[in-house]
Amino acid sequence: MRTATISRKTKETDITVTLDLDGTGKADISTGIGFFDHMLESFAKHSLIDLTVRTVGDLHIDMHHTVEDTGIVMGQALRQALGDFAGIRRFGSAYIPMDETLSRASVDLANRPYLIWKVRFERPKVGDMDTELFKEWFHAIASNGGICAHVENLYGENTHHIIESCFKALARALRAAVEPDPRLGGAVASTKGVL
Repeated sequence: MRTATISRKTKETDITVTLDLDGTGKADISTGIGFFDHMLESFAKHSLIDLTVRTVGDLHIDMHHTVEDTGIVMGQALRQALGDFAGIRRFGSAYIPMDETLSRASVDLANRPYLIWKVRFERPKVGDMDTELFKEWFHAIASNGGICAHVENLYGENTHHIIESCFKALARALRAAVEPDPRLGGAVASTKGVL
């Protein structure tokens, strides 16, 4: 079973994430931030990763710790569920259109975390959420999940569409990358023999 449950408690947040890489996209999300919950539900649906997130954060200060720390724990859970990265396709890419917007994501699950983020927002907020926080979540999940992720918004005008297309693009790229590759016979997809 490629599943994991990770809990992390600090003075700023108390988070538990459970995920199943071989799920159907079921989501049970509660972070206290409506738009963020919506994005994580979309992420689960399009990655086909079953995802339960329970985050209690210091929202009386702002949303930064809640968003970043949720990304940290999600990345840790993803990394644990992947084990030694053996037998997976490793790479995945996706282009996601959403009305006037087009975004793409490419990932390499090689236990060499890196984030390229080429996304700009014209508005500082969507709903009550600061748009600068989305880069923090993508960086946290990549860093803690062992993911090299390149995320780029190619064009778009509506901030909601830009953000959602980026989440869906990452989800679809991960869906491809975590999929078992029967031709590998359980081996690691690397000439080094280990990732």
